[in-house]
Amino acid sequence: MSPSSTEPFAHSEQRAVASLASLYATRMLGLFMVLPVMMVEGQKLAHATPALLGLAMGVYGLTQALLQIPAGALSDRFGRKPVIITGLLIFALGSLIAALSDSVYGVILGRALQGAGAIASAIMALVTDLTREEHRMKAMASIGASIGLSFSVALIAGPWLASIGGLESIFGLTAVLALLGVAVTIWVIPTPTARPHRDASAVWPEVKKQLSNRQLWPLNIGIFVLHALMVAIFVAIPLQLINAGLSSQDHTWMYLPVLLLAFVLMVPFIIVAEKRRQMKSVVLFGAIAIVVSLMSMSVSSQLWHWALALLVYFWGFNLMEASLPSWLSKVAPAGAKGSAMGIYSSMQFFGAFIGGSAGGLMLSAYGHIALFVSLALLVLAWAVMVMKTPAPKHLTSLRMTSTNALSDAQLAELQALQGVAEVTWLADEAAIYLKISADEFDYSAAQIIINPAQASA
Repeated sequence: MSPSSTEPFAHSEQRAVASLASLYATRMLGLFMVLPVMMVEGQKLAHATPALLGLAMGVYGLTQALLQIPAGALSDRFGRKPVIITGLLIFALGSLIAALSDSVYGVILGRALQGAGAIASAIMALVTDLTREEHRMKAMASIGASIGLSFSVALIAGPWLASIGGLESIFGLTAVLALLGVAVTIWVIPTPTARPHRDASAVWPEVKKQLSNRQLWPLNIGIFVLHALMVAIFVAIPLQLINAGLSSQDHTWMYLPVLLLAFVLMVPFIIVAEKRRQMKSVVLFGAIAIVVSLMSMSVSSQLWHWALALLVYFWGFNLMEASLPSWLSKVAPAGAKGSAMGIYSSMQFFGAFIGGSAGGLMLSAYGHIALFVSLALLVLAWAVMVMKTPAPKHLTSLRMTSTNALSDAQLAELQALQGVAEVTWLADEAAIYLKISADEFDYSAAQIIINPAQASA
């Protein structure tokens, strides 16, 4: 028996989750919209070279990776909303600098500031403050869906906006959206009391501990590789589509059907991964699909070749993007999910930085064929690593609270319950973190063990 997850979201929870998802999505939209257009529109900037334009595409990932975990820690100390507002203002400033820049160096500075507005961890922590435990997974899933949607919208909207007003229009819109986000944060999102929650927030001692957790590193490396190649391929793809006969203002019409079909193809595989417990097989399938697509890109010359290669690529990308964080949540130790996810997210953004900067350099030195083949070999090497990695047990995290400290006997009783894999008691939070099999776990029995006085009353 599980908590009363059948109870509907309260109106305040719905408003909070929708507002926070919109903040996350619009910020990611601003980061991603330049990917499909930078290598074309950026040529109009002074001092532009493929290497510098690649750096402009990916530099946001460096500042984001460096500040992601510290920003979350600051939100614990100074409050979620002050950190979110400050981050959005820094993001807006970076967008404005990039919009007004005639030089590639100004755009690089603006993109670095965009990444410095690192609010992701503060948003996730605020979600935990504003939602009840039984609705937490649905709230986090809504945030995750908004990120995926923003990436798809960005690839479609970026070429369209660039055809209207160039890079200035993209960066200008991004600045406006960031300022609107400040208004939403101040006047729409409630201001709750911050609640420590180690499944949502990173904790420095736990971060250090999870850096040595070997179960997590195949996933950390996987998201690094996935986002490195996501930025790197867009160093080359726009120019190759133009060479194949598709004008830059029409790239939207290439991405739109490809992304829609890739999403449709992804859904049944995600169901198989979760319901039939085939997570590892689905992740490997996604990796092999990406390898095939990258090798196809290295020899594509006609538009239909590119359409097919992009379809297979986004199919594999979507499978891995959805599955890797789910895998991580299954293997992260009880009470360490927030810290494990902080490392994972930092690796994701660092991958984007390396992908943009190294992709631009490789394109300049060796051309697009060498770039695509190298990326394919990189993904293949990671797939070999995953083949040797044990498949995850299908466990989920659960946080329960107690009005009193738990004895060793109570902790042993919890550990002995059917479906319980791990138990961690944190006195500073008055909370118990468990890793459980949701199909087997008896929530009522656990409540009786934790609070026997309330049960007898």
